[in-house]
Amino acid sequence: MRRIRLPFGPTTSRTANEPRLGRDVYVLGVIAFFVMVGFGVVVPVLPVYVKSFGVGNLEIGAVVSAFALMRFIASPVCGKLIDWAGERTILAVGIGIVAVSSGLVGIAGSYPQLLLLRGAGGIGSAMFTVAAMTLLLRTTAPGIRGRAVGFYQGGFLIGGMAGPALGGLLATISLTAPFFFYAGTLAVAGVIGLVLLQPATRAGAGPTGAPVPLLPLRTVLRDPRFRAACLANFSQGWSSFGVRGALVPVLVVEVLKGPSAWTGIAFAVAAVAQTLALAPASRFVDTVGRKPAIIGSFLVAAVTITAIPFAPNIWLLTALLCVYGVAAAFMGTAPAASVGDAAGTAGGRPVAIFSMFSDFGAIVGPLVAGLLADTVSYPAAFLIGGLLFVATSLYALRMPGGLPAQPAPEPPAAPVTDPLDR
Repeated sequence: MRRIRLPFGPTTSRTANEPRLGRDVYVLGVIAFFVMVGFGVVVPVLPVYVKSFGVGNLEIGAVVSAFALMRFIASPVCGKLIDWAGERTILAVGIGIVAVSSGLVGIAGSYPQLLLLRGAGGIGSAMFTVAAMTLLLRTTAPGIRGRAVGFYQGGFLIGGMAGPALGGLLATISLTAPFFFYAGTLAVAGVIGLVLLQPATRAGAGPTGAPVPLLPLRTVLRDPRFRAACLANFSQGWSSFGVRGALVPVLVVEVLKGPSAWTGIAFAVAAVAQTLALAPASRFVDTVGRKPAIIGSFLVAAVTITAIPFAPNIWLLTALLCVYGVAAAFMGTAPAASVGDAAGTAGGRPVAIFSMFSDFGAIVGPLVAGLLADTVSYPAAFLIGGLLFVATSLYALRMPGGLPAQPAPEPPAAPVTDPLDR
């Protein structure tokens, strides 16, 4: 045994043959940071910019929905493109589409042009997202998939925290400056991917690059690990990416009677909590297991999301969002690692399907929650999300326990001279 410092967490003991995070993982984390910095710059400005075209709230919502809708529609095609051309090529093309469309948004001459360009950006975003996750899961050994996903998501979280602050500064220059900045950060991300990621590969290569038998898609679809991961992604899309972002700002202003700035502060503190929790969550997923991580974190999230509308002040609301953020660190890493365990070398289609569940939840969740908030109550709107989290935990009981099998270590390149090792 020897002492080695892992990419996440304190120094720990491990054998020399235990895999470590590869270069592609670090490169994808850097790409995620640049992508999310630009996205975070655009998000606060986009509604105001759309409003400048003389349209109403419905048209503003349509621009936001167009991006998510086109991501959902394009995802199945992305899986097939990845199997044909390889992850690196599709990732770079996807980022390029988002970069060009974002730059053109800044010079759009009419609302229809703006709507079409945002929809095109959704197609590119789907290509990037599916390709990046496929590459990440395919090239990472089972025993460190949680840590690989955690590092990748860490890039998104840190970029997401830095982006809105930069967006506010750029908005003081002009409403179009953030879109050009976004195009620039995406261009940097695309160049990094083309230069530093491994050469394009097709489905059928394992973490070491050696060819392995291709797993049929129907086998993956029957795997309870994959089904649990898809349900988890749907419930997260519904609550984490949809309901929380749509209704918490309204709660702050209408129920707690606070300024809208409180929302940004609460979300920022929760994002810090989630970022700090990523390292221990990733280690837990890899060393204890995906199944207990999914069951426990989604139950905690169910209680937390249900309690949010009952928060009597901003302090308790922020505390609940922080607890939710810690749970989200587990909720983001464990399902993605489970997809890698179940899909193996099945190519990009399983990851595309996994991504579609999140997009579909993000599209439908805010609509249903908004309807319930208007016709029933805010607690009812949040309760649906909590019930979906509980359903995810219950279905995860069907997952096999334990950790995924580790690949056999590769033989040493040089002859072994120690007689005890022969």
